[in-house]
Amino acid sequence: MRLHRLDVTAFGPFGGTQSVDFDALSAAGLFLLHGPTGAGKTSVLDAVCYALYGTVPGARQTGQGLTLRSDHAEATARTEIRLELTVTGRRLEITRQPPWERPKKGKRQGTTVDKAQTWLREYDATAGVWKDLSRSHQEVGEEITQLLGMSREQFCQVVLLPQGDFARFLRADAGARGQLLGRLFDTQRFAEVEKRLAERRRTTEAQVRDGDSALLADAHRMQQEAGDAMELPELTPGEPGLADAVLGAAAVARSTARERLTVAHCRLTAAESAQFAADRALAGVRELARLQGRFAEARQRAVRLEERAGAHREAQARMERGRKAAAVAPALELREAAEAGHRRAAAAEARARTLLPETFAGAGAAGLATAARRVTEELGGLESARRAERRLAEVVEERGRLDRQERDDEDVLREADGWLADWDATRAELQSRIDTAQEAATRAEQLAVQREPARRRLAAARLRDELGQDTDEAQRTALASARRAADAREHWLDLKEQRLTGIAAELAAQLTAGEPCAVCGATEHPAPAEKFAGHIDGEAEQRAEAAFQRADAQRAQDERGLGTVREALAAATAEAGDASTAQLASQADELEQEYTRVRRAASALHPAQEELRLAGQERERRLAGRQQAEVRAAARLTRREGIDAEQASLEEELAAVRGSAASVAVRAGQLERQLALLTDAADTARAAEDTARHLKDADARLADAAYRAGFETPQAAAAAHLDDTAHRELQRRLDDWQSEEAAVRAVLAEADTAAAAQQPPADLDTAERTAAAADRRLRDAASARDRAARSCAELDRLSAHASAGVRRLAPLREEYDRVARLAGLTAGTSADNERKMRLESYVLAARLEQVAAAATVRLRRMSSGRYTLVHSDDRSGRGRSGLGLHVVDAWTGRERDTATLSGGETFFASLALALGLADVVTDEAGGVRLDTLFIDEGFGSLDDQTLDEVLDVLDSLRERDRSVGIVSHVADLRRRIHAQLEVVKGRSGSALRQRS
Repeated sequence: MRLHRLDVTAFGPFGGTQSVDFDALSAAGLFLLHGPTGAGKTSVLDAVCYALYGTVPGARQTGQGLTLRSDHAEATARTEIRLELTVTGRRLEITRQPPWERPKKGKRQGTTVDKAQTWLREYDATAGVWKDLSRSHQEVGEEITQLLGMSREQFCQVVLLPQGDFARFLRADAGARGQLLGRLFDTQRFAEVEKRLAERRRTTEAQVRDGDSALLADAHRMQQEAGDAMELPELTPGEPGLADAVLGAAAVARSTARERLTVAHCRLTAAESAQFAADRALAGVRELARLQGRFAEARQRAVRLEERAGAHREAQARMERGRKAAAVAPALELREAAEAGHRRAAAAEARARTLLPETFAGAGAAGLATAARRVTEELGGLESARRAERRLAEVVEERGRLDRQERDDEDVLREADGWLADWDATRAELQSRIDTAQEAATRAEQLAVQREPARRRLAAARLRDELGQDTDEAQRTALASARRAADAREHWLDLKEQRLTGIAAELAAQLTAGEPCAVCGATEHPAPAEKFAGHIDGEAEQRAEAAFQRADAQRAQDERGLGTVREALAAATAEAGDASTAQLASQADELEQEYTRVRRAASALHPAQEELRLAGQERERRLAGRQQAEVRAAARLTRREGIDAEQASLEEELAAVRGSAASVAVRAGQLERQLALLTDAADTARAAEDTARHLKDADARLADAAYRAGFETPQAAAAAHLDDTAHRELQRRLDDWQSEEAAVRAVLAEADTAAAAQQPPADLDTAERTAAAADRRLRDAASARDRAARSCAELDRLSAHASAGVRRLAPLREEYDRVARLAGLTAGTSADNERKMRLESYVLAARLEQVAAAATVRLRRMSSGRYTLVHSDDRSGRGRSGLGLHVVDAWTGRERDTATLSGGETFFASLALALGLADVVTDEAGGVRLDTLFIDEGFGSLDDQTLDEVLDVLDSLRERDRSVGIVSHVADLRRRIHAQLEVVKGRSGSALRQRS
């Protein structure tokens, strides 16, 4: 990497635009960057770093880049850094503009923030022009990092050598050195290996612990089943020997459980025999107690039968009288029915007579019937009067209908006269609307003809604008295709020329001993040509030619596409004319709005015509209605006179007939109610006379039946009569007594019951307690046997489960042991790692050893062969080893700590270390050549001789075509170094002065 030019504007202390020509400064190989404190020497290095990576080194990078702007810059000047450099043979130009808080434009108050901008360009030496590569922050950053092969941190440590940082690095402990070296050499992958191994160890350890926990859980469950027959091992999950201890204890528990099961079987057999004997004895005692109780109960029932013997005999006599009274029952029922019918008829007659006038109170059935016939004759005389009354109602209704028709016709005439009076004005208004709508329709037809051309011109204008953009894009595409085709053709011709140059070797490869040469015909080939490195064969040339043909075809296609777009653009321009799209759009909108307005006005033509037609029809209808109303009025006058005469005649006739009643219908209703009452009273009187005769006949038949049955009076026969319910109840009582008597005699006659009564009373309580105790012992024995069997089965199941778990866990335990050993070894905690060195530290120690070797080459020259830097992997105190750094003093032959060096010795040792680290990091980054380096401060601590030696070492860097920039305040350096870049400090900002 070589820097060519740097331009900064409004950056840091530089208020205006300042430029640095690194080509002129680098010509001498060694140049000095000096100036007073605070002038901005470091800002020049910050500008280089910001141009490459978009950030400045270390703690100076704050905010979003807004703090990089110079306070001396004008408000309208934007901060900008432009760096021109060469990397891996490519000359690039990077321009960066950090975010900028600028005043708002126009008359608006306040400020606004413009986003950061980035440009990357590459110089095309063939064409002699700069080509744009990218304007993306991310793409530019990735491209620069890939070309340099270094991150920002590595660049700041390798190119912008911070002497103060390496002095601290020289004296730092292993941890601080590890952090810096880790950032520079990107050893994060080794730390990730350590982390992955540690995570794998924790994972497998957790899995082993989970497996052991499950095994211990099975052991606890087995202990719960086995009780005191099993003792758990005093081990925790993860400890060795846990599985064997658990399986051994499980085997002992299973053996003890089987012994307990055998004992439980024996106890159960003995309990079953004892329980059978107790049950048999209890059954005998229960049978004896049952027979004794049966005999005692029978004796008590016999005593109760003797006590109820008198009541039984009375019931038998009552049953006998009931059988005699059954013969008198039909006569009794007949007499009761006749008496009930007579009472009902007498009550009905009394109710009917209470509704009659007092004049009929003493009349008999015949008198009431005669009065009813007279009322019937009077009702027959009212039928003619009813017809006259109905006709009168019809006449009155018709008279009212004529009056209503007269009022309706008067309303029709009045409304028709009013509407017809406004007819002329209505017709004139509708005709005016029709004329206006017709004019609008004519205007709409004219505008419709103009709409389509306006639309076509607007569409053509829009197509013209789109094709203008497409033409630019097609032109750029065609130019790019032409460049690619030219490059492909040049590449093909180059390969062809190279092949022709080495065609002799290609022909020599086809020679065969003894066969003639295709060129000279000789059969001997003493010195055939050989292919040189990078020889081009026919296949490579054909591929290059095919690539050129494809590129040329693509170029022709893109040029045809460009011609097509240009033709379309010309056609669209001819159609649209010179007017702009906005003007054509405005004209089309105005035309469309006018067309819409007149169309809306023309749409009222048909409704207005229809309204005029309907108004004419309404006029004819109202004229006809007025004429018809006048005809109906004349006809009603004649009809009203006839109705009035008929109404007067009917009213006179009805007044003579209805008397004091309100109407003939009211009078007829009075007579009809009177007829109904007389008829009902006559019927009830005849019914009462009939029921009295039937009651007298029933009394005679009842007296005769009672005498024949043996009763003195009918009342005695009625008292002895039993209804169905009483007869069934009495018969049941007699049957129950007889059944009970037979059952008692049968029990007392049983031989075994009588024999049991002669024995002592049975002791049932004692027998039941004995049987219950035997049953309880049997259940306890069965429960004990079941528990022992379940315990054996559960212990077998748990043991099998534990054995399977141990087998499954064995591979995982082996993996855990292997991973734990590796994790401990890489983490530096294993006993096998004697120096307690982590894997990342081991890798960094190798890098540090390379850095110390590279630094020693320059340190020996700077110290006149006295000092040598060596890497030490000794442990410091209780810490880990691997990143120690010592200096060997050739004068004393002893190795001592770098902290014992003096100030000047520390400076050139740090400088040597920085240069060595730069070489190692450069090689690590892929061998990117670093042609420009900067060293920041520290030269003031050297004496003249040492300063000369250090400058000689730096000047020797020119042998590798490097240029070194020294940043220092030392005045003597201005005399020794002729190429200088001075930073001048002023009130309006700093400025740069360059001297080559």
